[in-house]
Amino acid sequence: MTKILHTADIHLDSPLRSLALRNAPLRDAVAAATRASFSHLVDLAIAEDVAALLIAGDLFDGGERSARTGAFLMGELDRLGDAGIRVFYTKGNHDAENPITGTLDLPSHVHVFDARGSREQLAEDVWVHGVSFADRHAPDSLLPRFKAPVPDAVNIAMLHSSLAGAAGHDVYAPCSVADLARMGFDYWALGHVHKRQVHSESPWVVMPGIPQGRDIGESGSKSVTLLTIDQGRIAVSERRTSVVEFVHSTLDITDADSDDALRVMLRQHMSALRREITAATGVIRLTLTGRTPRHWQIVRDHDVWSERVDDLARAEGDLWIDKLVLDIAPPDAGDGAADELAAMMTQIRAEPGFAAIAREEVDAVLQDLPPGLRDRLMPDATARNDLTDRLAQAGANRVLARMKGAAG
Repeated sequence: MTKILHTADIHLDSPLRSLALRNAPLRDAVAAATRASFSHLVDLAIAEDVAALLIAGDLFDGGERSARTGAFLMGELDRLGDAGIRVFYTKGNHDAENPITGTLDLPSHVHVFDARGSREQLAEDVWVHGVSFADRHAPDSLLPRFKAPVPDAVNIAMLHSSLAGAAGHDVYAPCSVADLARMGFDYWALGHVHKRQVHSESPWVVMPGIPQGRDIGESGSKSVTLLTIDQGRIAVSERRTSVVEFVHSTLDITDADSDDALRVMLRQHMSALRREITAATGVIRLTLTGRTPRHWQIVRDHDVWSERVDDLARAEGDLWIDKLVLDIAPPDAGDGAADELAAMMTQIRAEPGFAAIAREEVDAVLQDLPPGLRDRLMPDATARNDLTDRLAQAGANRVLARMKGAAG
């Protein structure tokens, strides 16, 4: 029996991408998460007594330069070598543009496939094939570079590819699952798309997903894939690797008719999340929904409730609140002065003159940001206009919340 661990898209020392992580201990935990997850992955490989670790691209993260990244990686690779575990690595688009990949003198038990494609024997009846990216762009299929499967053996092929395309990912080394199936390999160890998916079981076509989420956009528990090969048959299972888990969560607070009732609901919700989150640390973006009589008071005291929710989360263990989002509806509108003001503000926001002034204010703030960050936040005029509209609506809601909250 032969065991193999398959992972991809580790993105070692990927920089923080979340602006919401203002808390220093949380920021430090997330910044170290890719390393901690990789160490956990190595622990898992040793504990499972695997014969090999497959890294199907994007071990590194773009052009980030750090001698410390290289030193950390070499230490973890040495641990694998000491345990007799071989490593097979195909370079992805991020690896191809990273200067570290060309300067590290990797140990002998690590095999890096080149862009020409080759195959290596792992066991008497197991062969590993792979093709690396020559540079960061791979607009054409890399399948023609694979050598034919070895007869009467289990053949595993490693490829960094977007397949036919995936939302949020650029197209790299495109191909279809049908194309892969026709190649004659028994297991396709893929990488590139950060969400785990088993595309096929005959042959196996597995995208393992990222082993550690890096921000709230990569939410949920992450994992690697364990292959068990026994008498020519492959069994596949998941092994969790997240040390920090990002979570989107929703709580309906319709029945919260007082602050005390809302506090109880929030505490119970945090307790349930702590039981569900498998990682040591959880980072939660919580959205409150429903129609509640406390709507205006909650909107008015948004910052206060954000602190309260964070305190309740911390009390349950290593849980943190990334952001508290309010998607709650007010009670039925009345005929008071606040409702007349709400109607007036709606009319004002629709006037071209107000919109133009508001956009100028937003542009002035954006100009103070670093160009790279500004381009990511506001890539075009549509994004800028959407931000302006959201800010204007939020401002109107704050005014109404102060008036109605004081009357409630």
